[in-house]
Amino acid sequence: MTVFAPDSLALNRKLPLWYQVSQSLRASILGRPPGAPLRLPTEESLAEHYGVSVLTMRQALKELETEGLISRHRRRGTFIEPDARRERTVRLLGSVDTIVAQQSGEDTTLLDHRSAAVPPELAGHFPGLTEVTVYRRLRRDRAGGEPTNWAENLIPPAVAAAIDPAALAGMPMTKLLRDEVGVRISRITDTVEARLADPKTAELLEVPLLSPILHYTGVTYDETGSVVDVARIHYRGDRFSFSMTVENIAAETAGGRSRPAHRPPAGEQD
Repeated sequence: MTVFAPDSLALNRKLPLWYQVSQSLRASILGRPPGAPLRLPTEESLAEHYGVSVLTMRQALKELETEGLISRHRRRGTFIEPDARRERTVRLLGSVDTIVAQQSGEDTTLLDHRSAAVPPELAGHFPGLTEVTVYRRLRRDRAGGEPTNWAENLIPPAVAAAIDPAALAGMPMTKLLRDEVGVRISRITDTVEARLADPKTAELLEVPLLSPILHYTGVTYDETGSVVDVARIHYRGDRFSFSMTVENIAAETAGGRSRPAHRPPAGEQD
């Protein structure tokens, strides 16, 4: 059977190889011409093509499988999903340190923390769990100032057992998990959507019902690939924007300097 031929890739050694490979292969898949083969080469062949280890290639393929672009079948091989959507969320790479650095400068009030059922839309992030611990906080631009955003963090109970809720008034969840609880964070995936304020958000942020809101979802994974935090943050649309900078990775290969930068809404992201 004829296999799909992906584009070549000039690797940047300052960025995780699996990420670069997954994005390059993703671009090849979404940009494939009509009638192109749907079967991908073997892991070994792909690893040789990109100049990476089989383990790195496997991690890259897992990312694409999670996104729904490919399906993998034991003994049969890996195939491009013919009906996979071509419109996908833009994913850019940042660092945990960058995120932590952006999580300061606001007055934070812990509204409550409690056990709650896992929301159906997040069940895939918490396999085997029926409940999570939810922490809700309201943030203001300064003490007594107007509300800027409110956040809720959904944490597996085993991880939440090590969290001091009082610490959340002065420490972002990402920093607390990493530096106080000792979670070895491997990656965080971000999604930002435009929404309208529901009654709860309108009340907390002191804005009219159906006002524009930036809704951020951040999923934090530990080194085993397990989700340790799902953060859902509701930003006032009149106070925040979402911007990003993408530089040419290939420039560094040619002797230049390049690094994608991911700038979330100006405020705490955790």
